[in-house]
Amino acid sequence: MKYDAIVIGAGNGGLMAALTLQKEGKEVLILDSSNMPGGFASSFIRGRFEFETSLQVLLDYGTEENHGPFYELLKRAEILDEVKLKALSESYYVKTGDNQEYIFPFGQDDFILKMEEYVPQSKESMKQFFELSKEVTEGFRYMNESKKVDVDELKEKYPNFMIASSYSVKRVLESIKMPEKAQEILMTQWGTFGSPSENLSFVSFATMIYSYITYGGYIPVMRSHEISLALLEKFESYGGSIRFLSRVTKLIFENDKICGVRVNGGSTYYADHIISNISPSIFYSTLLPKEMQTDRMREICNARTLGARGFSIFLGLNRSANDLGLNHYRYFLTNDLDHKKAYQSCQELYPNYCVATVLNQALPNCSSSDTTILTITSLYTSDIFSEEATEENYYDLKNKIANHFIDFFEKTTNLSIREAIEEIEIASPATFARYGGHPDGCIYGYMPKGYDNVIPRMMNEVNENCLMHVHFCGGFASRLSGYFNTYFSGELAALKTLQDMKREEGDEDEITD
Repeated sequence: MKYDAIVIGAGNGGLMAALTLQKEGKEVLILDSSNMPGGFASSFIRGRFEFETSLQVLLDYGTEENHGPFYELLKRAEILDEVKLKALSESYYVKTGDNQEYIFPFGQDDFILKMEEYVPQSKESMKQFFELSKEVTEGFRYMNESKKVDVDELKEKYPNFMIASSYSVKRVLESIKMPEKAQEILMTQWGTFGSPSENLSFVSFATMIYSYITYGGYIPVMRSHEISLALLEKFESYGGSIRFLSRVTKLIFENDKICGVRVNGGSTYYADHIISNISPSIFYSTLLPKEMQTDRMREICNARTLGARGFSIFLGLNRSANDLGLNHYRYFLTNDLDHKKAYQSCQELYPNYCVATVLNQALPNCSSSDTTILTITSLYTSDIFSEEATEENYYDLKNKIANHFIDFFEKTTNLSIREAIEEIEIASPATFARYGGHPDGCIYGYMPKGYDNVIPRMMNEVNENCLMHVHFCGGFASRLSGYFNTYFSGELAALKTLQDMKREEGDEDEITD
């Protein structure tokens, strides 16, 4: 069976890549080891509750009159009308163990005024932050959307983007003299990236905050799996093919040129172009014959640190959110505002940081009126869980950690939820590793830090293509993790594949943006 391209993995990036190619008239096959599409963008049912697996909020969407690039991406994918999204009413809620509380709205002006209320004398630096973030966001979009980046044009139109792109969040916030408390309130969002302010690129942080506060946050009415299914249905409507329970075990070569893949069970599928939604670490080390593994491949993978590992507790509560006092959708809970301490605690077995979502506050009908769906998620920024977990103590250990987070949630919020627990499911790093196929349960791709942040990765992407006609998408690709980034990385991988195809045909100039 011969195809124009094979996509390995039906996660966000893989689905978007396959659809983009199929719409261009190419014959595409998706191979996925699971029994359903979406990867982490899915849901599962326990008892009378349907839990969202991973999504907390969608960014860059907005409205028809004031929309961001994610809106445009869904439109290009022709599923804009197939997916129903619900807007959140507030951006986020922060509560600390020393009883400090911060609630933020959407909209730049309102956000700035609220920060001034919490941190007097912060108004001017917050205005400067949003002005700078706007320019950085526009410069970043120019890089993403241009077929070929004109550095001179980039310098002329977005000079501050060029300056800020090489600096960390900490460096930029200090340079605009933002009060330390305001910095720390902003950096309660560090868990969205799994990286502290001195390591995190200002571009990544600024584009996220700007888009979130400007365009608002959204949740799919039928969980993130709604988007996965819409992408797959559109892909199949164009004639695309997918094989579930088909784990790729080997790449096939002819005269040192990739020509197909073999899956568990022995079936072989042929194509001259591959898009991988699995990480380069897994791709190079397990799918390539050992004699074809190069020093460059090892350098790329070994020089990078795996990003944060996930730990989530999914709770179905038998009382309503209002009865329990769960009045917010998104809780950022930490001992105090020192985000570096929170980050360091996530290198230990019992972190003092978590993000909780009350799905009923975004989607009142997600469960019956007398129940609540609450998810508590934290991160490990080290190998501590895999070092401590054994076959013998695994279930006892993850239950102890889950109890720690339930206690931490109750103590920090001053709310009681334990007696209302009807259903509970615990996902450890081992769960995420088994479910998503990611090394060590890493849910955030490679750790962004120093000169290995998003802009250097984008600029150096061509030099990291170790195999002809192979491109990567998803959270381990150059655009980093996050829902929009992974969808967008799939589209970009498809466009690069089309470029490869055109180049072989000798009419590269015919490629459309």
